[in-house]
Amino acid sequence: MFVRKKKNSSGSVSIQIIKKRDGRYKVVETIGCSKDINEIELLYKKAQDRIKEIEPTLFDFLEYQEKNTKKLANKSIRVIGDELIFAKIFKDIGCNNIHFQNSATQKIFKYLVISRLLYPGSKLYLIDYLHIYKKQIIDKNKIYRSLDKIYQEQLKQEIEECVFNHTQTVMNGKITITFYDVTTLYFESESEDDLRKIGFSKEGKINRPQILLGLFTTLQGYPLSFEVYEGNKYEGHTLIDILKKFQNRFKLKDKPIVVADRGMLSNANIAYLENNGYKYILAYKIKNISNELKNKIANLIFIDDGTIHTLKFEKEINYKDDNGNKHTLQIKQNLILSYSSKRAKKDKKTREKALQKIEATLEKKNITKSDLKLSYYAKYLDIDKQCKIQYKLNPDKIIEDEKLDGIKGFATNDFTLSANDVIAHYQNQYEVEKAFRISKTDLKIRPIYHRLENRIKAHMLISFVSYAIYKEFERRIKSSNLDIKFNLTFDYIKTMYGYQTPLGVEPMEMDEIQQQIYDAVHRI
Repeated sequence: MFVRKKKNSSGSVSIQIIKKRDGRYKVVETIGCSKDINEIELLYKKAQDRIKEIEPTLFDFLEYQEKNTKKLANKSIRVIGDELIFAKIFKDIGCNNIHFQNSATQKIFKYLVISRLLYPGSKLYLIDYLHIYKKQIIDKNKIYRSLDKIYQEQLKQEIEECVFNHTQTVMNGKITITFYDVTTLYFESESEDDLRKIGFSKEGKINRPQILLGLFTTLQGYPLSFEVYEGNKYEGHTLIDILKKFQNRFKLKDKPIVVADRGMLSNANIAYLENNGYKYILAYKIKNISNELKNKIANLIFIDDGTIHTLKFEKEINYKDDNGNKHTLQIKQNLILSYSSKRAKKDKKTREKALQKIEATLEKKNITKSDLKLSYYAKYLDIDKQCKIQYKLNPDKIIEDEKLDGIKGFATNDFTLSANDVIAHYQNQYEVEKAFRISKTDLKIRPIYHRLENRIKAHMLISFVSYAIYKEFERRIKSSNLDIKFNLTFDYIKTMYGYQTPLGVEPMEMDEIQQQIYDAVHRI
């Protein structure tokens, strides 16, 4: 790289920075032009200094350090922990290689992802974050315009592929188990649209528009893929959609075991998993199964905590395909049953409260169908056809219910797994629940303030990448056996300082723990 004086037809001289690339000379930057000799020399010197900024040498840095280290002021010093730690992981995951429309949008995406880890909150927090810590000023409208460009289906797929490939590498090239779950995310606004719908809220936000977020993770909780659905969509109807997209995107040869909650236990879902060669573990709600199975379970002996029984059975299920055509499928399953005295006490308490409520209601008025639509205790009632009172308690049903207290069931079509393995795998469903909890609390993914669908999905994409970085950071810290609580590492990162030099940002001396955090992230 060198400086060139170019004479123009007008008589002026342009000062340009030139770089030879592939045998050709290319203009890197034009510093300015002038006819005045003195001004030309000043532009020439400016160009030389600019080369040092673009391509600094070690001698440039040493010269700068000697001149300026003793003159550092507050305005020269800034927080660089986010760049040293999370920008490093951002790059390692492969997110630097995503093909955004332009570099400006890519840069804002990176800022939004990393700032959510250390300074989570509204997108407008980014303005303060960049101003205080980066000495940069950005207009809020620029942020919102960037959000419109950040979410594109192709970009989402690229990002998911980067995260998936990185996770696969971390797991030695093999993802054997995937967990799927759905959560709801509410909005502050009360107005609905095609995406934001009022539905059943897992957060207890009644009459608030919401969206559904479906998330696939590994056994350890590393994110793999996500989808956003309308807020009034039944969660069980999301599994096939996201699984199809997941399979098509990554072309998996060895299909992983799918672990999901009982909300996914529909005949259509089971049929899809069976017909497409997936092994699965699904939670079973024992008290809602067929009477035949209930009778079999009632004859089993559950005494101690940890008592496990396995029932092998075949059954015929009816389902509809995507075109609404009816089908029948014969399936085989193992039903794994485990007992917990703590769960038994909880079941008993729940039933007693329900019975107290219905008995009080029976004393006051006749119970009708409308009273029972959303009632858990409807199963304890029978129709009394001999008088005007439509419903009455059935003691036999209560006794039958008691026999199943404390028992939890898991259905699987993988007959190679032991009962203990099935239970252990399902209990790791906690990791996907943990992912949602971290996203909602630590990363403050909700409430969502955006209105436009593309911006909502951009928000989800940013949060997805932030969580991927969070999990990778957690892995590196834990593998280094640092003697510090994980949540405190973020405070240490926030106080990593540095100053600008021709070579970039030069870190200031770190304390012992900061150095350990830095080493843990950079040694991999």
